[in-house]
Amino acid sequence: MPHLLFRGVPAERLRTVSIPLLEELAALCDCGTDNFTLECMQTTAVAGGEIVPSFPFVEVGWFERGTDVRDRFAQTVTRHILSLGYPEVETVFTAYREESYYINGVPCSK
Repeated sequence: MPHLLFRGVPAERLRTVSIPLLEELAALCDCGTDNFTLECMQTTAVAGGEIVPSFPFVEVGWFERGTDVRDRFAQTVTRHILSLGYPEVETVFTAYREESYYINGVPCSK
């Protein structure tokens, strides 16, 4: 936890920045790199009747850590994805509630 789901960024490209990305995010969130999950979705975008390249879109599911950390987290993700040559990246956060998040059937709020 946090979970990052990438669309429009192939795993082979993300792999090249994954270590420094995770190291920076772990330092920011004050946790280990093993707390993070990075997943790449294979997507097909369609526009104007044509198949077009998908743009980078990152969904972050996490326990809320406040505006400052969220802003810096998004800036870190953006910087690393832009370094891969993309002209733009969008990031969205979904905040989980500890009482609604279960690990092995036990809510994180206990």
